[in-house]
Amino acid sequence: MTTPVSTRSTSAQMASVSGLFQAIQAKASFLCVGLDPDPAKVPASFGTGVVAMEAFCAAVVEATLPFAVAYKPNLAFFEQYGAEGWAALERVVANIPTDVLVIADAKRGDIGNTALKYAEALFTGLGADAVTVAPYMGRNSVEPFTSFSNKWTVLLALTSNPSAEDFEFHGETPLFEEVLSKSQKFEGADRLMYVVGATRPEQLGLVRSLAPDAFLLVPGVGAQGGTVEDVCAHGLNSACGLLVNSSRGILYAGRHDATVEETKVASQAAASKLQVAMHAELEKAQLL
Repeated sequence: MTTPVSTRSTSAQMASVSGLFQAIQAKASFLCVGLDPDPAKVPASFGTGVVAMEAFCAAVVEATLPFAVAYKPNLAFFEQYGAEGWAALERVVANIPTDVLVIADAKRGDIGNTALKYAEALFTGLGADAVTVAPYMGRNSVEPFTSFSNKWTVLLALTSNPSAEDFEFHGETPLFEEVLSKSQKFEGADRLMYVVGATRPEQLGLVRSLAPDAFLLVPGVGAQGGTVEDVCAHGLNSACGLLVNSSRGILYAGRHDATVEETKVASQAAASKLQVAMHAELEKAQLL
């Protein structure tokens, strides 16, 4: 049985640093919108279950598309509904234009043929442009993903959760530094991005020095307390090099009892506010 092939394919533009930078310049934005459709938080006006989840994501994408260069669907929120949820995810992804990056937030972390099948399922089957990957079993967890020449692999490096300190800061050379340094010697390393939390701006400068040319996917802006200004102060490079993710701050910007249209207006306003801040930072850095 072969892996199903998505109707959505990665655009050549979005598969390179220069192309992604052009997309950022076109929208004066490096906003990534996280699609984490929590059933308990989706307004009742969208309905219930999978139907509500899909309609909610579609509405958010429509409202924020002028400001977003990437969307990051979190697979867990769809997988909880089994085959029905996965089918909804496929439709959500298929309806995102190919000149916008789709990052499958899957956090896969296996090795060998298993890792390759995960990569095929998400790149070929789902049509994602990028996948988040846990690198803690080494290159055997990463290179099956980077073997796809027109796709991005996003490694967990310095995450925003408090318990990241359980492992990521351990060692004579902290583990997150080892991830950043060693992974750049892997096959396909030019197609690596790194997850670096906005809640740790004091480490962003170190991360940037260890991975000067890489794009960083930065969660933690907004609801978790990070700011665009702090991230840019430490993380910008000559090609921007940043995708700043906001999930809850955009998805749930409106009231829980809001209508569909009110939800779209609130999400659009939240995304626009971040884009304004990003535009200012790009201009300040003379990247526009």
